[in-house]
Amino acid sequence: MNDDDLLARHFEEQRPRLRAVAHRMLGSAAEAEDAVQDTWLRLSRAGTDEIDNLPGWLTTAVGRVCLDRLRARGVRPEQPWDDGGEPPGPVDVEPADPEREAVLTESVGRALQVVLDTLAPTERFVFVLHDMFAVSFDEIAPVVDRSAAAVRQIASRARRRVQLSGHVEVDPARQRRVVEAFLAASREGRFDDLVALLDPHVVLRADVAATHQTATPEARGSAAVAAFFNGRAQAAVPAYVDAAPGAVVVVDGQIRVALTFVVGDRILAIESVVDPERVAALDVVVGEPASR
Repeated sequence: MNDDDLLARHFEEQRPRLRAVAHRMLGSAAEAEDAVQDTWLRLSRAGTDEIDNLPGWLTTAVGRVCLDRLRARGVRPEQPWDDGGEPPGPVDVEPADPEREAVLTESVGRALQVVLDTLAPTERFVFVLHDMFAVSFDEIAPVVDRSAAAVRQIASRARRRVQLSGHVEVDPARQRRVVEAFLAASREGRFDDLVALLDPHVVLRADVAATHQTATPEARGSAAVAAFFNGRAQAAVPAYVDAAPGAVVVVDGQIRVALTFVVGDRILAIESVVDPERVAALDVVVGEPASR
């Protein structure tokens, strides 16, 4: 076996872990695969002569690739972190198990992924690599061009946001009441009520077909999302979408738009699905299911 074959074999051994890191960072299986392939290209160009810890190098490298992609999206502006306070101490983290992470990435909790999506790129990079994959602050610091102490503080703030926002309502009846209140406020143009029902870091996403209609692929923050929906949900009716409370717009007996919601204390995320194939693949029940 030559050196290239050996390098490829070692990379394949790490692929499940790298895919798990990328999926947590990017929230998309397809994008995660692309990021892993980009990492392989970087490795094949770099070689292994100066790499002492290949798994660690690969984890940091795929994280860097994902960080670049998140920044390119322009998802949220970076924020200063040195507020003058003492950075908190390090957090004890169990060593990551690649097989366990590979399983987890196939069933990424929708609520957790939504909360991760509210983090700025650097925040998300630090939280995912340190808290989920046990990469040290010293290894992360050069990638984000900050000191280890500053990285520790970023991790602490990200951790608090995840802890505060990570609770997702599990009572379908309450979820439905929140969604119905949101639709009513939208129809009636009650902007302040919409803001009150939305988490401050709420995320609105639209699929490609919806983007063509609205020119808004993504909106973030309660004011922006409330402004988008203010006075717009005239034709939307409550429904269960994939067994979760949501809403649909029906035209001539056909579902044209499906809205799905992630509800915590307030609405954490909304997804608008317009593409006919995606809509057809959804399990939609308009009104109240008979089993409820």
